[in-house]
Amino acid sequence: MALSPQARAEFVNAYTRVLVTAWSNEDYAQKLNTNPREALAEAGLNVPADAEIVLVRTIPEGTRDGGLDLQVELYEQGLATNRFELHIPETPQVDTSELSEGDLEGIAAGDVNCCCTPCSCCT
Repeated sequence: MALSPQARAEFVNAYTRVLVTAWSNEDYAQKLNTNPREALAEAGLNVPADAEIVLVRTIPEGTRDGGLDLQVELYEQGLATNRFELHIPETPQVDTSELSEGDLEGIAAGDVNCCCTPCSCCT
């Protein structure tokens, strides 16, 4: 069952809220582990009461990564099978070992001159 563009956007927004909240709020992360249905609903992702919820924390080596398109496919499968597999990796760690003290000071001060696409404020 393919999601409509609007339903896909709603799912992506809710899934993103789940990830960000789990990574930034210890209480929410714990609730996600102990009561995933309630935690998902708090983020706007409602699953049927009788559905199986499987949280995948680690993606095994050699398998397809947990990209957004895969997660949408898994959610669509869940709508058909009533088994929802959600990839919720542990909080990503930022490797600061390659940054100099000056780089870190610039980041902390908001002096980041990195942009993926030029815009009027950068050019």
